[in-house]
Amino acid sequence: MRSRLAHISRASRVHILVCPRSTYILAGIIFLLSSIAPAQSKSPAPPSEILGTWEGDSKCTVPDSPCHDEHVIFEITADKDKAASASLKMDGYKIVNGERIFMGALHCEYDSVKKALACTSRGKNFDDWQFTLSGTTLRGRLIVDAGKTLYREITVSKKLVR
Repeated sequence: MRSRLAHISRASRVHILVCPRSTYILAGIIFLLSSIAPAQSKSPAPPSEILGTWEGDSKCTVPDSPCHDEHVIFEITADKDKAASASLKMDGYKIVNGERIFMGALHCEYDSVKKALACTSRGKNFDDWQFTLSGTTLRGRLIVDAGKTLYREITVSKKLVR
């Protein structure tokens, strides 16, 4: 190989030696970018541990308020309206005379490491729903008045599909 390179100018030899390395580096960068691109465009599915139907009780904590203790059902699903990967939607129902009555929907974020579900409403009132998952039990609190008042305490259990 030395004899073949001896007949080529020094600049050409550098170009010949550098080109293959540059090609490998460029190919590596292209490979890396192509493997990252699909991961960014595809959001991971929310953890199944938090998805599903939850049923239990919601107890009022403020005496002499319009609040009433309720038997509740929450349905937690992936939020199709949100782009973030951890976005969930929680539809809330109360049971009155054996019938489900829709109370509203909350948009939530789930932290699977902390097992924490946070649903904050910035409407007329600042409502902050915070839940913690432990096994098949979800315990939560509703804080109102910009974090000043504990309004409800909630304990629901996951309904298992049979």
